[in-house]
Amino acid sequence: MAEDAKLSSWQRVRTRIHLLVTAVRKRLTVGVRAVLLDGRRVLLVKHTYTPGWQFPGGGVEPGETAETAAGRETLEETGYLVDGRPELLGLYLNRIAGGDRDHVAVYVWRSFRVERQFVPNFEIAECRWFEVDDLPPDVGKGTARRIAEIFAGGVVANEW
Repeated sequence: MAEDAKLSSWQRVRTRIHLLVTAVRKRLTVGVRAVLLDGRRVLLVKHTYTPGWQFPGGGVEPGETAETAAGRETLEETGYLVDGRPELLGLYLNRIAGGDRDHVAVYVWRSFRVERQFVPNFEIAECRWFEVDDLPPDVGKGTARRIAEIFAGGVVANEW
């Protein structure tokens, strides 16, 4: 449909009803993860509500791009401010989150700076840098697979 196409009042109402019903029946969630790399070191966080070390990230808010959400979540969770445009590593179906409708976009940044010092809080218990060859034993499986995809190359998976 052309962007300048004019909809009648009835068409606007029908469109909104259709989108609402579709959203309720076929709800899709979009999350993001941010991979901050410093050479062969990767920044990981440990949440207070789920086990293991993960990339910083979270949900995409209405009206927000996935890339913007990844940068926002990184700053909120770690105190690092990302610089420039990231590389999109992939878009993954995440069945772990409880269904078939959760997707996660993973962005890689190699340029960033400390905006504020990290302080443990209600959501994030720890934030640390790890050598990719010396990851903690409780690193999340999806996180470990993404790190391997980045550093070992090869085919990027399509599921988390």
